[in-house]
Amino acid sequence: MGANRIFIWSLTVALAGFLFGFDTVVISGAEQALQELWQSSDTFHGLVVISSALWGTVIGAMFGGIPTDLLGRKQTLLLIGILYSVSAIGSAMANDPWLFAIFRFLGGLGVGASTIAAPAYISEISPADKRGQLVALYQFNIVFGILIAFVSNSLLSDVGATPWRWMIGVEAIPAIIYTLMVLTVPQSPRWLVIQKNDTDKAASVLRLIHGQEDVSEELRAIEQDSQSDGVQESVFQLKYKKPLLLAFFVSFFNQFSGINAFLYFAPRIFEAAGLEASAALLSSIGVGVTNLLFTLLGMYLIDRAGRKQLLYIGSVGYIVSLTLVACAFGFGWQGLAVPIFLFMFIASHAIGQGAVIWVFISEIFPTHVRAKGQAFGVSVHWVLAAIIPSLVPLLFGSIGPAPVFAFFAFMMVLQLLWVFRYVPETKGKSLEDLEALLIE
Repeated sequence: MGANRIFIWSLTVALAGFLFGFDTVVISGAEQALQELWQSSDTFHGLVVISSALWGTVIGAMFGGIPTDLLGRKQTLLLIGILYSVSAIGSAMANDPWLFAIFRFLGGLGVGASTIAAPAYISEISPADKRGQLVALYQFNIVFGILIAFVSNSLLSDVGATPWRWMIGVEAIPAIIYTLMVLTVPQSPRWLVIQKNDTDKAASVLRLIHGQEDVSEELRAIEQDSQSDGVQESVFQLKYKKPLLLAFFVSFFNQFSGINAFLYFAPRIFEAAGLEASAALLSSIGVGVTNLLFTLLGMYLIDRAGRKQLLYIGSVGYIVSLTLVACAFGFGWQGLAVPIFLFMFIASHAIGQGAVIWVFISEIFPTHVRAKGQAFGVSVHWVLAAIIPSLVPLLFGSIGPAPVFAFFAFMMVLQLLWVFRYVPETKGKSLEDLEALLIE
């Protein structure tokens, strides 16, 4: 019974990832209509109308650790649901590009904060042997949300006089459902002990989690963590050097694989490889399906093979696929070569970095600085996610796709060396055991 509860609570919280994926991609179906409606210049359209949500995500990631600690994981997740709902309704009703950008910015805050609060919550209620799989539900929901956004945009493309309002506004339905569902989950027991010193309520939640009356041993381990360090200390102290460096580099290499640059410009890349526009769009949908299937495989393997092994598999897959893509562009290979190599690339990402990143960042920091540590790691991720894709059109135009993909392949060689030398295996270890392993 306890295992069923944990899965239901984890799935409920992971739906924040579905809204993340949906919110990020849904704009793709509406952006051309918006530019035509408001007669925006390319610069204004890109920097204000489109990028407002992305910069909201950066801010949400940088500061999302504050409410996650002060208000609690559950309250922050509720706030995220409200932000998504208000953003969807407000954006759909906006009659001005600045107002539209403000509401999209609010949704971006929800995306950024969810990358901290949701993995932290799931990590803190999960048993050690299932933690990877349960936290990876968040990544699966991101990928699933992306696919559903593409399908939704297609189905709503001819609805009403202004289809873009329906495309943007329909997100309010899952956002409101998610917000109501979060009301049913309990507080994180670790947050209750370490931030609120409420051991009675924490023990009650632990009994629900484990389906047993005697939770004294786990409660004692959490209390020892609470007593060993002050809850107000900075995560940037020297003793947290190892988890900080791990969080930095897993986020750094995630983006220097070129994954977001590829996802944002997939049709453009396929067309550059010689595919017709319709075939390029179809190939983009194939990328989404491949991403989903290999994310499922990554979820299956993460608590069996382990985080480090998946990073090995992903790194080798990255190196091979990106090298082949660079060669295809460099030597002018035509036809299905580039789509096949890029499908290999997205599969390597989904089973490796995609499955691991949110799990890994959520488990390597002690509870009392977990939200702050996650905020650091996901901020690195989102700042690079904002910068790197923005350079792709310029680089493709100036030096061509081949050197860009060759650079990404080289960065993945560095990731492979980093994984071999520095990344510990975290599967099957309790959060308290990981603290003893990583904190000096």
